[in-house]
Amino acid sequence: MFIMKKIVVLVKQVPDSTEIRVDKETGTLIRAGVPSIINPDDLAGIEAALQLKEKYGVTVDVVSMGPPQATGMLRELYARGVDNCTLITDRKFAGADTCATSNTLAAALGKEEFDLIIAGRQAIDGDTAQVGPQTAERLNIPQVTYVDEIIELGESTVTVKKSLEDTEEIIEAKLPCVLTTLSGMNTPRYMNCNDIVDSFSKEVRVVTFADLQIDAGKVGLAGSPTKVHSTFTKEVSAQTETFNISAQEAAEKIAKTLKAKQLITK
Repeated sequence: MFIMKKIVVLVKQVPDSTEIRVDKETGTLIRAGVPSIINPDDLAGIEAALQLKEKYGVTVDVVSMGPPQATGMLRELYARGVDNCTLITDRKFAGADTCATSNTLAAALGKEEFDLIIAGRQAIDGDTAQVGPQTAERLNIPQVTYVDEIIELGESTVTVKKSLEDTEEIIEAKLPCVLTTLSGMNTPRYMNCNDIVDSFSKEVRVVTFADLQIDAGKVGLAGSPTKVHSTFTKEVSAQTETFNISAQEAAEKIAKTLKAKQLITK
């Protein structure tokens, strides 16, 4: 008998990748005034969860960590069919790297009951693919990354297809667990007109630093061991050298060039 009750999907609002700017002093992204979108891999996770809702009757909850304006994104997800939305927001969470972000998410999720967590493989503003796996580690539950299809849900397990560069794997994981999804695994549905109207009256639950009872040294910039040393814009030159050589010659030339730039040593 299938007994799963709740799926949690982790979602991030990200800046449009063509509009990214970096604060040269803090090394963090400047989000003010930048168009925002729902992270594509996360949106695939939402669609996967909604398909499971239609098949098994489970509840789909969304959890997002971000600034207050992310509320608009969450209302859009209500209009797509999710059941509940939570926004984790506080100035103390600002500037978090993946380590601090996963600390915060795990602290919030540790207070909730869930059967399955779905997260996008990676966010387009960082491309680290670390938050989902790190959150699973902090919650001490199994994880399967690069999921391209959720094949079956059982009483205590989930079977998925994991896609790698040159192969596919069928994996069964014990519940609860974390799955990270690929953007190409499905086509996200459009918002429903009736649900768009209803979304404005639905509650977006807000969770702050005070609600989590977590050490301030583990969140935000203070809890982020990743530090940006410097940022720069690469100068583009119209002058380009073209070589028509063999693979062996190309490899030797690349190695020689890297050595000259002191990027590798003998």
